[in-house]
Amino acid sequence: MLKKAVITGFDKELFKRSVLYNVKTLYRKTLEEATPQQIFQAVAYAVKDIIVDNWMNTQKEYEKEDPKMVYYMSMEFLMGRALGNNLINLKAYKEVGEALDELGVNLDIIEDQEPDAALGNGGLGRLAACFLDSLATLGYAAYGCGIRYRYGMFKQEIRDGYQVEVPDNWLEYGNPFELRRPEYTKEVKFGGYVKVTTDEKGRNHFSQENYQSVKAVPYDIPIVGYGNGIVNTLRIWDAEPCECFRLDSFDKGDYRQAVEQENLARNIVEVLYPNDNHYAGKELRLKQQYFFVSASVQEAVEKYMRTHDDIRRLHEKVTFQLNDTHPTVTVAELMRILMDEYNLEWDEAWEVTTKSCAYTNHTIMAEALEKWPIELFSRLLPRIYQIVEEINRRFIIQIEQKYPYETGVTQEKIRKMAIIYDGQVKMAHLAIVTGYSVNGVARLHTEILKNQELKDFYEMMPEKFNNKTNGITQRRFLLHGNPILANWVTDHIGNEWITDLKQISKLKIYADDEKCRQEFMNIKYQNKVRLAKYILEHNGVEVDPRSIFDVQVKRLHEYKRQLLNILHVMYLYNELKENPDMEFYPRTFIFGAKAAAGYQNAKLTIKLINSVADVINNDESINGKIKVVFIENYRVSNAEMIFAAADVSEQISTASKEASGTGNMKFMLNGALTLGTMDGANVEIVEEVGEENAFIFGLPSDEVIRYETCGGYNPMDIFNSDPGIRQVLMQLVNGFYSPDDSERFRPLYNSLLNTQSTSVADRYFILKDFRSYAEAQKKVEQYYKDEKAWAKSAILNVACSGKFTSDRTIQEYVDEIWHLDKVVLPKKK
Repeated sequence: MLKKAVITGFDKELFKRSVLYNVKTLYRKTLEEATPQQIFQAVAYAVKDIIVDNWMNTQKEYEKEDPKMVYYMSMEFLMGRALGNNLINLKAYKEVGEALDELGVNLDIIEDQEPDAALGNGGLGRLAACFLDSLATLGYAAYGCGIRYRYGMFKQEIRDGYQVEVPDNWLEYGNPFELRRPEYTKEVKFGGYVKVTTDEKGRNHFSQENYQSVKAVPYDIPIVGYGNGIVNTLRIWDAEPCECFRLDSFDKGDYRQAVEQENLARNIVEVLYPNDNHYAGKELRLKQQYFFVSASVQEAVEKYMRTHDDIRRLHEKVTFQLNDTHPTVTVAELMRILMDEYNLEWDEAWEVTTKSCAYTNHTIMAEALEKWPIELFSRLLPRIYQIVEEINRRFIIQIEQKYPYETGVTQEKIRKMAIIYDGQVKMAHLAIVTGYSVNGVARLHTEILKNQELKDFYEMMPEKFNNKTNGITQRRFLLHGNPILANWVTDHIGNEWITDLKQISKLKIYADDEKCRQEFMNIKYQNKVRLAKYILEHNGVEVDPRSIFDVQVKRLHEYKRQLLNILHVMYLYNELKENPDMEFYPRTFIFGAKAAAGYQNAKLTIKLINSVADVINNDESINGKIKVVFIENYRVSNAEMIFAAADVSEQISTASKEASGTGNMKFMLNGALTLGTMDGANVEIVEEVGEENAFIFGLPSDEVIRYETCGGYNPMDIFNSDPGIRQVLMQLVNGFYSPDDSERFRPLYNSLLNTQSTSVADRYFILKDFRSYAEAQKKVEQYYKDEKAWAKSAILNVACSGKFTSDRTIQEYVDEIWHLDKVVLPKKK
C-alpha cells in the first residue's frame, strides 16, 4: 500500500551547529574568520548531511520494492548550482536562509560562491538536468550517467570583443555535494585486437588482447525530489590510470612513459566536446563516449545481477535512454557484456538489448548525426566494431527481404539506411535499428524526422517512432529563478503549480484584472532592475530597465540566427541615425551564447555583436535609445536572472532546423512574449497561448524545405533590390564596425551572398526572412507601448505554460516508453 511521504521538520539549531562545526573541522577557523567560499562549503556539507539520510532511505526503498530503473545516458548534464536547488526541493530554502541570517550570513551571497557544475553546455544537457529533477519529484527510480569533466567545455571570456576559451576550473575548491564511490570502479578497454577461442562444444569466445585500459571511478551527486524524500543519483565517471606511476621507467629516465597511463586517463575527462576538426580530437571524443557508456552499462548489469539471477530478464528491470547519438555505443556494449561475459547466444542477447535501449533524436541537422571513420572505430573499439558489423550485416538482410532486388530500390535503401556505409559507422542508424523506441522532442521535429530525415526508417519500422515534446522544471526556472513572481503566483492560485504546472492556468482570470496587471509589470520591472545591475557590474554598460529587454540567449549556431538579430540591430541604428526624431521606443538587445571552439563563423558573430555594441553604446547622439549587451559566459546561474527580466524572447531559428528549444519555454514561464518562427516547440507554444500573444514571422518549415530541395532562392536578388538590407551588409565589409580591418567580417558577408564561399549562399535564409522579422519587431514596439495589453499577454504566457513542464514530458516517457514503477517513501515515524 502506498503511503504519503512526510519530510521531517527542519531543526534550525542543529543546522547552525553543523555549519559552525564544518567551518571549524574543514578550515580550522571560526565563522568570522572564514571566507565566503569556505562558508559556502560548510553550508553545503550541512545540507548534504540532510540529503544523505533521504538518499539512503530512497536506496533502501528501491532495494525493497525492486522498481524498474531508467539509466539516462548523456554526454551532458547542465545542472547549474546545486545548493539553492537542493534547498528548494527539500522545502527548506526559507528556513536555511533564516538560520544563516541568525549566524550573520546572507544566503544569496553564499549561493553566489558556488560555481556552475561544468558538466554540460546547451539545451541537450539542460534537458537532461530537468529530466533528472522531474524523475525524482515524480518518484521514479533513475540514474543519470555521464562524465565528470574537470574543465567542462570552457569558460568564456570576452577579450577585445572576441570569445576566448579558458578552462572552467569548477572543481578548484572541490564539489561538496559529490561522493566518490571507488567500490564501483570499472575497467574500460581501448585498442588491441580480438582473440577468438573455441570451447569443446564448438562455441566461439571473444577476448580483447594487448589493449590499453583506464579505471572508471564513479562520483555520485544527489538529485533531490521536491518535497517527497526521494533522492536519485547522477553518476559521473572520472578516469584514473590502472597503473598510476611506472617507477621503473622513471628510474631509467623515460619520464614520458612513466606517466603515460596517467595522461591517457586525464585526457578522457579533461573537457566536454574537444575540438574534433582533427583526427586526434575525433579519437578523443569516441574514447569519451565509450568510456562512460562502458562503465555505466557494466555497473547497471552488475547491479541487476546482485539481486536477480536471470540475465535474460534484464529488460524487465532496466532501460537505457540514449540522449542523442553520443551514447549509442550502449547497444553494442550491452551486446558484448551479454555474449562475452554472460555467455548468451547472439539471438538471446539481441532480444534483451532491443528491449532495453531507447533513443531520443535531438537534431534535424544531418551533420550533427554522428558518423565515425571505420578505421578509427575498429582500431579503438575492436570488439564493439565486430558487433556493430554483425548488426549491420543482419539489418541489410532485413532490408533485402523488405525491399527485394526486383523492386529496384534495394541498393538505394541500403545506401540510405545501412549502419556501415561509405567507410563510416553511422550512430543514429545503429540507435534506430537497435532501439525499441525512437522519439523526437517536439511535434514538428518528429514529423520532419518521419517525413524527411529518417523517412526510410519510419516506413520500415513506424511502430518505433513517437514524439515527446521537451519540458523544463518550474522549480528551478520559476520557484528558484524568479522568487518574486513565484510568490505572486502562489498568492493568487496556491502552490500546487510547483508539482502540477497545469494548475498555473488558473492565472488566466487575472489577465484582465487591472491591479494584477500592474503588480505583474512591477515584478517584471524589479527583475529588470536586478539584471541591469548585473550588466553594469559585468559589462560596464548602463541599461534602462524601462526599455524593452529583447533577449536571445542560447548556443551560438548559424541556424539559430543570432546574425539575423544583430543585422537588424544595425538596421535600426541606421534608421535612427538617418531619422533622429523618428518615434522609437528604447530597446536593450541582450545576447548570451558560447560558440564551439572550432566554429569560426559563430565566433566571428560574437565579435560582430560586440563591435556593434561598442559603436552604438558609445554614440551619444541616439540618447541611449538602443543598447546592445553581450553577457559573458552564459550559464544556468545567470540564465535564471535573464529569463526573469526578459520582455521579448527571441526564438528565431530557421524554420525546420530547431528540434524543440527549451529556452522558449523558460522565457514563457517568466512572462516574456515569443518573437519567433514556427519552428520546434514554438509551434506548440503559439497553440497554447494564441498567436495574438506572440509575434510570428518568417518562412514556414515546408517552404524552407522546398527551397532547399528545389532551389529558387538567390539572396543576391534581395541585396540588389533592398537598399536598407544592402546598406547593412556593406557595413560588414566597409570598416564601419571594424575601422582597423575592413575585411574582418568578410566571412559573414560571404556566407550570406557569395556562393563560392559556401555550398549555398544564405543557407539559413537570413535575408529572405529579414523584412518579415523587421515587421514583427515593429509590432513588438507598438504593442509594448500599450502597457495594459502587454501585461495581459505576459500573464497569459505564464498561465498557458503548463504543458511545458518536464514533469509532463517524463510522465509521457514513463507511460509510453519506459513503463517504470512509481515509488513513494513510507511515512516517517
